Amino acid sequence: MNRAALFVLADGRFPAGGHAHSGGAEPAVTAGRIKDADSLEHFCRGRLHTAGLVTAALSAAAAGGHDPLALDDAADARTPVAALRTTARRLGRQMMRAARAAWPSAELDALAAARPRGAHQPVVLGVAARAAGLTPLDAAYAAAYESVSGPATAVVRLLSLDPFDATAVLARLAPELDRVAAAAVAAARRVPEEGADVLPAASAPLLDITAEQHAAWPVRLFAS
Repeated sequence: MNRAALFVLADGRFPAGGHAHSGGAEPAVTAGRIKDADSLEHFCRGRLHTAGLVTAALSAAAAGGHDPLALDDAADARTPVAALRTTARRLGRQMMRAARAAWPSAELDALAAARPRGAHQPVVLGVAARAAGLTPLDAAYAAAYESVSGPATAVVRLLSLDPFDATAVLARLAPELDRVAAAAVAAARRVPEEGADVLPAASAPLLDITAEQHAAWPVRLFAS
């Protein structure tokens, strides 16, 4: 196991394209639902326990060696709106490019060939973690952390929020992130016997609705 690779994979500077996406924070700021550090914390907590849990479980399952194509289909089924499916596959393509450069592997090559338009980003993340010698728990942590760090970073730009306040939000969410990562791995361990349907399918309807609206904006700071 190469635990240090987790720092590379989870680093916001890893060239996987996440910096261009707000994770739904931009429409939430525009609608007034995020206006300060407290409301950012509420938003991130909700995202962590819905989208974050789902992506963490998919990543953990992929890192555990389960069929990435079946997991990609499971990700599609858990992403009901076209805007978010497009975003997930676009980010998956970018993650694939970065991962294949960092940790060349036959599994990444096979997934890239099978999904030339891009697999869902959490599935690619999990296969990349496996290629890097990381565990399913490592992959779950990377996915769960990304689900909250992306919006927190975006809100710093959108509201000129003090970066210290945004970082404090992430620190306060750390115990919940631990629980989400553990739950994701527990679900992933059940896949061999019960199939991908056992993975969490927590929904966030407001994120779905605002993602579709945001995709139609003529001017926006973030791609999603």
